Amino acid sequence: QVQLVESGGGLVQAGGSLKLSCEASGITFSAYGMGWFRQGPGKEREFVSTISWSGGTTYYANSVKGRFTVSRDNAKNTVYLQMNSLKPEDTAVYYCAKSRASMTSRSLSSYDYWGQGTQVTVSS
Repeated sequence: QVQLVESGGGLVQAGGSLKLSCEASGITFSAYGMGWFRQGPGKEREFVSTISWSGGTTYYANSVKGRFTVSRDNAKNTVYLQMNSLKPEDTAVYYCAKSRASMTSRSLSSYDYWGQGTQVTVSS
């Protein structure tokens, strides 16, 4: 079955960095776009970043643009989210998700499988 397993979350001070990883199994990873979303305390799940099947196209939420970088290694069935210059408002559970298609999407409904999430906490 399809599994997405995130790792790399943790506690970091404001201005610090973290790199999240999401390893996929049970799918032809290189055929699908992937996305990162987050859900902060008391908030709805929101789009963070998305990457196409080849890695050639990426999009970011305005709130993270210039600070976060999404990438993928199809040989390792893994998608990454490098997060720099972290802010307290980045505190959330971060989820990776598999798109229903090969290209990118900002919409939650475009994704059919989700990881369990990894907690990122940024202290001020």
